[in-house]
Amino acid sequence: MSPHLGRVLIIAGSDSGGGAGIQADIKTVTALGGYAATAVTAITVQDTLGVHGVHPIPVETILAQGRVVLADIGADAIKTGMLGSVEVVEAAAALIDEAGGAPAVVDPVMVAKGGAPLLKDRAVEAVRRLMVPRAALLTPNAPEAEALTGHGVGDLDGQRRAGEALLRMGAGAVLMKGGHVPGPTVVDLLLTPQGETVLEGARIDTRSTHGTGCTLASACAAGLAQGLTLEAAVARAWAYVAEAIRRAPGLGKGHGPLDHAWPMRR
Repeated sequence: MSPHLGRVLIIAGSDSGGGAGIQADIKTVTALGGYAATAVTAITVQDTLGVHGVHPIPVETILAQGRVVLADIGADAIKTGMLGSVEVVEAAAALIDEAGGAPAVVDPVMVAKGGAPLLKDRAVEAVRRLMVPRAALLTPNAPEAEALTGHGVGDLDGQRRAGEALLRMGAGAVLMKGGHVPGPTVVDLLLTPQGETVLEGARIDTRSTHGTGCTLASACAAGLAQGLTLEAAVARAWAYVAEAIRRAPGLGKGHGPLDHAWPMRR
């Protein structure tokens, strides 16, 4: 835990099942001792079996949510998740610019765990153009990195090549997630202009992986908001998510949620 509260403004969609989206983000930031506020981009009808409906929030309402939070409460970091459309990507970029230099952790959410698309095809270019250069930390999984860069990501070398391409596109740092890369271990690769850090652990045999990307990005944002260095924030987030997966409660009939609150029950 950190003695500094750390205010995180989360710009993302809602998950009615509570395992991903802003629900996972709020749980994560809170469990790590931070303060979470939100600008909700969409309401999804969602459970562990998949996304059954998506209801976008008007762009002017998204901007209004973010602006009143920034004006009144402020933010030490921004975290973005599901944006959905070009217009919402533009709104998120505007809020980052209005956040007074708070670092942005950008999770380029494109597809839900069950396969439902969460980002329109034409919005990928907007993410590439507007969000990647604004990211203090970008956290793509392998398919997202492939979509953003055109590089295949099937092994560690592929992760490295795609991550380096994203750095050249303007990201301050890139955490290349390895969950989609085959193998008995999961390797996440943190790349910065100064070098790379490898985070590696045994693959956990579980179906409870819903919201892992949201959780990891929010944990990183909480650490940055609390004044941790990038490397320390990512290392703490990585360990937090791994334990949350191991302690998953086994809820639902599909990809179940993590145990976000495990630090409170130690």
